[in-house]
Amino acid sequence: MKKSLIVAMLSTAVALPAHADIRINGFANLVGGVTGSEESLYGYDDTFNFSEESLFALQASGSINERMSATVQILARGADDYSPNFEWAYVSYRMTNRATFSAGRFRLPLFKYSDSLDIGYSHHWVSVPQAVYDVPFNNIDGFRLDYSDFVGDWEIKLGGAVGAFENEVSGGVITGDNTHMVNAELSNDWFSVRAVYGGTEATFSQAQLDAVVGQIGQANAGFADFLAIDEDTANFVGVGFNIDRFSWFLSGEYTNIEIADSYTPTDEAMFVTAGFRAGKWTPSLTYSVFEGDEVKGVEELAALGQPLEAALTPAVLGINAQFAQNYQVATATIRYDYAANFAVKLEFSQYTDDLVEARDASLARFAINYVF
Repeated sequence: MKKSLIVAMLSTAVALPAHADIRINGFANLVGGVTGSEESLYGYDDTFNFSEESLFALQASGSINERMSATVQILARGADDYSPNFEWAYVSYRMTNRATFSAGRFRLPLFKYSDSLDIGYSHHWVSVPQAVYDVPFNNIDGFRLDYSDFVGDWEIKLGGAVGAFENEVSGGVITGDNTHMVNAELSNDWFSVRAVYGGTEATFSQAQLDAVVGQIGQANAGFADFLAIDEDTANFVGVGFNIDRFSWFLSGEYTNIEIADSYTPTDEAMFVTAGFRAGKWTPSLTYSVFEGDEVKGVEELAALGQPLEAALTPAVLGINAQFAQNYQVATATIRYDYAANFAVKLEFSQYTDDLVEARDASLARFAINYVF
């Protein structure tokens, strides 16, 4: 499904008529960072690094006819040696003035900043809070329907999407089939609230983990099936709010991700951020939390009885420990708008790990963000 959709999209884009209104714009982030001595965080260490979060992107969109348009976004990340990749490639059909249908590869509207996730200029941070935004399914190949309308001073946005995704995470590959999502947002000129629900049939493969699960399967196939993530149902729930009075702002988001019949803990994440604008300056503070250290499989182990319980416990605890996370991040950021399309930022983050104190780290970053 994925390859056929992307090929169809590119064919449509190439076939745009010569008189089509082609719009090309782009954005770039130059980001540098360094941690404290012998520390590491978000891919940075105590050697100054410019490549981890720097990127350059071009986006082209054009009208096919009065109701249809095609959009392609090519993005090159420093972490990937600036190898260009198709981030988005989709066709949109304007069904009515309020409803639009899209097909191809697109960004799921999971978060407030989903559509502008990579555009550093669009938000006040050097990068969005990873505790909440770092998920392996921001983009999917499939279909999306968006609807918006006004009721008095309020705007209502409703959306839904179906499709599939594949991404690299934690040294392995995760795929999601039959992915589906619905979202709703209510907003006026200074306040908004949103909610998202999604689900997928998740499969995760990692060589080291697969080997351990395979060994467990030799002792008890049923328990190994419980541990493995193989077409298991995964659910995503998210809520958020935003208050922006222009001179000051306050916003937050919360997410819950669960794969019930597997070894992975339920992940809960949230952030709250606040700041104010004084001319070209925007100082802000952000506090984020991630909790995902639930130990799973203990009851299932006990049901096996001895000696299997004693024999398999070390392996199960080792699997849980590999994916357990519980941390907090406090961040201070200052943004300076040098021009209408050009911003400079300086940010300091303190990461506190509640499971392993040795993973505590401090990170200083600066960013130059621009759009064109």
